[in-house]
Amino acid sequence: MTGADRQWAVQYEPGDILRYTRGSQAVGVQSGEYVHFTGVDRKQNLLTVERDSGQRLTYDPRRLHGVSVYREAERDFSTGDRLQFTAPYREEHIANRQLGTVERIDAEGNLQVRLDSGQQVHFNIREHPHVDYGYAVTSHSSQGATADRVLVHVDTEQAHDQLVNSRLAYVSVSRGRDDAQIYTNDTQKLGEELSRDVSKHSALEAGHEVGARDEGHAAGNAEHQSVGQSHDHGQGYSMEH
Repeated sequence: MTGADRQWAVQYEPGDILRYTRGSQAVGVQSGEYVHFTGVDRKQNLLTVERDSGQRLTYDPRRLHGVSVYREAERDFSTGDRLQFTAPYREEHIANRQLGTVERIDAEGNLQVRLDSGQQVHFNIREHPHVDYGYAVTSHSSQGATADRVLVHVDTEQAHDQLVNSRLAYVSVSRGRDDAQIYTNDTQKLGEELSRDVSKHSALEAGHEVGARDEGHAAGNAEHQSVGQSHDHGQGYSMEH
């Protein structure tokens, strides 16, 4: 969910788990607390959540900031499994999407993980439940990482222009040292999608473009005035990014 989505109660669904990174005395929640979504009042934009104690709270989600929304799912981990953190773990100084290998695990949910950076961490899954398998990561998460071989999955049917484009192609393929293979549902359409340029113009470049147009317009007005024309001129500028 985007930040805008989180402000509207109708965007929440059964099964959603909310975590408050900031506490609120007005609503009655504490920093770091988890609650479960239970209901919504569409007309008044009110969200109802339930705490672990069973107490229910109803509030307008526009009043709170620093809220994350999750879904719970089962994962079976064993020694040797690749693992990734799906939320920052500040107590252990672990960043979001950091990767590691499970070195030890027991029935009580205690894990010993060695991060790819070499750091070794111990924690209980109840203290930090934000972990997932680390065998595949998103292109965004893989930036700055390298591997001997890379397998890239691109579904052109799900190709949003802000996700599947030339930037994705560069980031994904350049992660592999020795080999990179792309798997897709449509090889012909794939070329079109990965050729899409989404580079942004800088504010300085946009300023030069507007300045050049202004100069040209001023020169045009001077020329019109020199031949005695007195018509009113309307003008408009549009910038594409």
